[in-house]
Amino acid sequence: MSQIYGPTSGIAPIPDVAQGVGSAGTAGASGFVDTLKSAIGKVNDTQLEAGRTVEALMTGDTQDIHRTMVALQQADVSFQLMMQIRNKLVAAYEEIQRMQV
Repeated sequence: MSQIYGPTSGIAPIPDVAQGVGSAGTAGASGFVDTLKSAIGKVNDTQLEAGRTVEALMTGDTQDIHRTMVALQQADVSFQLMMQIRNKLVAAYEEIQRMQV
């Protein structure tokens, strides 16, 4: 089982938006979608790991309440970040829809 906390865990860093600006077509969109799917997958993995640590604590498999609390907090923070990113994407989409061509 891997460690659930540290500098390499959590969701993927947000890609540099300027990279996709010069490229026309779906290459930039495909990379963005893949990055978004990867980030959502990592948030899901964090949620599942937190669930496993809670279950292990409840069944008595472990007595490490510190690790359980860290896993729960990390899952909460990563979920909140994902929701804020979703809110920003929805707001950007709505702004684009209001633009006059």
